[in-house]
Amino acid sequence: MSRIGKKPVIIPQGVKVEFKDRTIFVEGPKGKLNRIVSDRIGIEIKDNLVQVSRVADTKQDKSLHGLYRALIANMVKGVTEGYVKELEIIGVGFKAAVQGNNLVLNLGFSHPVNFPIPEGVAIEAPKPTQLVIRSVDKQMIGQVATEIRSIYPPEPYKGKGVRFVGEYVKKKIGKAQATTK
Repeated sequence: MSRIGKKPVIIPQGVKVEFKDRTIFVEGPKGKLNRIVSDRIGIEIKDNLVQVSRVADTKQDKSLHGLYRALIANMVKGVTEGYVKELEIIGVGFKAAVQGNNLVLNLGFSHPVNFPIPEGVAIEAPKPTQLVIRSVDKQMIGQVATEIRSIYPPEPYKGKGVRFVGEYVKKKIGKAQATTK
């Protein structure tokens, strides 16, 4: 059996998990999530535990077994604690601000970039060069953070751009430095 898949997911107090019609519903203090489950996976809920099983022992079933157990665990964690990603903006004159349902980024282009904030995601700009993204859905928060970063990823010469907090950008030496030996 899958080492990850055979571990049960513990349902904390205040969280309601339901499985019907191949869909798992998770509801908690921070919000609600649902996900369609493959017909190759079986789910059993009893005694505040979610047990994930598989139909057969094929390679695909083994990989789905661990995957769905991890997805359910992430859903439970999301509705109880939520997820947070932080981005920092580095560059002279680079800044961000939240205006209504849009994130407005000034990143040195000839125009400000308007990024529509998807439903289920909250974005704050405590400082003009810092973004805090919050959501109950781990996949959604990662997708939104990556899309914002891809607008102006950090460049390797000066390091300016949008990056995750704590991300290391390996800097290259410039052309002038490379020719002097």
